Amino acid sequence: MEAIHATTILCVRKDGKTAMGGDGQVSMGHTVMKHTARKVRRLYGGKVLAGFAGSAADAFTLFELFEKKLNEHSGSVSRAAVELAREWRMDRMLRRLEALLIVCDESECFLISGTGDVISPDDGVLAIGSGGNYALSAARALVQNTSLSPKEVVEKAMKITAEICIYTNHNLVLEEL
Repeated sequence: MEAIHATTILCVRKDGKTAMGGDGQVSMGHTVMKHTARKVRRLYGGKVLAGFAGSAADAFTLFELFEKKLNEHSGSVSRAAVELAREWRMDRMLRRLEALLIVCDESECFLISGTGDVISPDDGVLAIGSGGNYALSAARALVQNTSLSPKEVVEKAMKITAEICIYTNHNLVLEEL
């Protein structure tokens, strides 16, 4: 079975605002299978944003687990992220999940992996997925050299990424806190 490549997710926090965007493309091998996948979601009553890269089924499992952790820890994104990473790394079934998550609220954002990583960015910019490095580079340049809002940075950086990365398209889902 060919690998399914799905996504670019970009999160930017700046001046007390947070924006997260994801493209809509899902590719299998050399074929685009879907143009309008939704990889960014609002959780915990709309107060938390989460975006995934990787296997869709695995990501939905992780969204559910993360939201469960949010409920257990009264909406604390940092505590829920650490607990999810710990469970993901320790549990035999969860360890096989192939995805990455970016989660954020109004004040914090984290990248969470199945190897136990919980990474908070120094500069407020996180990106994952096939086009993640392109989006990260473009967003950092825009944050450092413009006065654009986080939403505008995400829009422009994702447009640049879609022009470079063959696994990223222009169908952007954008959420803002």
